[in-house]
Amino acid sequence: MSQEIAALGLDIGKKRIGVAGCDGLGLTAMGLVTIERRSIDYVIEQLLQIVRDRRITVLVVGFPFNMDGTVGPQAKQTLRVSGILSRALALPVEYVDERLSSLEAEDLIKAENLSPSQNKGLIDRKAAAIILQRWLEGSDRVDVSRLFLEDIPKTNAQQSPN
Repeated sequence: MSQEIAALGLDIGKKRIGVAGCDGLGLTAMGLVTIERRSIDYVIEQLLQIVRDRRITVLVVGFPFNMDGTVGPQAKQTLRVSGILSRALALPVEYVDERLSSLEAEDLIKAENLSPSQNKGLIDRKAAAIILQRWLEGSDRVDVSRLFLEDIPKTNAQQSPN
């Protein structure tokens, strides 16, 4: 008998958070809701209800690397917000490289003959589903504990023993 998978995918943006869930077998992810970032308490309240209803055991958060693979301000903000959510919801967080997920979501919306500019919340939900699907498939996972050690540029003194 296989274990049921209860993961929640999050695409954390500056204005909204896209939320996605998966079927119990962990085969497919689908967008659930988009939460406006009115306040962190409001976001927690909205997520808490979903976590309870779906018996969520892990949060899967999109990690926004810069296109060159470096860590920028948005990635650090995502880590801060996901840490707050992890503590408030008492759930572990796993990260997935989210590069190009929003563009992929926009392409899906265009394929449905919808306007991306008029469907920002839908883009966020679809991006969250893409992030969760990548996690379910075991691809693009990010180990943030190792990331910052490798992200620190070496100085000339560290590179040359002379």
